Amino acid sequence: MLFTRGFIPALILLGGCSGSSLDPLNQGDVILAFGDSLTYGTGVAADLSYPAVLESITGYSVIRSGVPGEISSAGLKRLPGILTKENPRLVVICHGGNDVLRRLNRQQTEANLRSMIELVRQHGAQVILIAVPKISLFPSAAKFYDAIEEDTGVPIEFDILSQLQTDSKMKSDPIHFNRVGYRKMAEAVRDLLKDNGAI
Repeated sequence: MLFTRGFIPALILLGGCSGSSLDPLNQGDVILAFGDSLTYGTGVAADLSYPAVLESITGYSVIRSGVPGEISSAGLKRLPGILTKENPRLVVICHGGNDVLRRLNRQQTEANLRSMIELVRQHGAQVILIAVPKISLFPSAAKFYDAIEEDTGVPIEFDILSQLQTDSKMKSDPIHFNRVGYRKMAEAVRDLLKDNGAI
């Protein structure tokens, strides 16, 4: 599966289609990290949250906009105001985890994420996603992320949350990460941005 996900975008790029690639960020561009408690950084101080670490390892201004406990429908309502206020060049969406925990309708979660992508693009910004794992003995990204990637061309980090959720050494409680876990999350986002040409 990991080979397939890396191989297909390479073929797309070789074929001359921009596909999942991103435009390079310029100095002074703002990145918006949008989501729930994992974006807020529950379990650590603010300067150890993944957005803060992402800022330190990329050199770009990263706005932390995470609301603990927020479900994706509420995030969708909140997003337009944040886009207007912060005017980001790129948005990192990590949302839907509370939908999973509350066992809300998966089709609605997918629809909310697709609407978020559309809102970001209408605002003139680029967007990437961090896939939220489904509840399972062996967590993995919910299947609808494959469809979102195929339909929208949005770059998606499929694996980092699943990996961190299964490693107790990375966690501050059963759901949230510690400083090491959030740093690994930031590094995965940085790598996705690099792989797709944004930085």
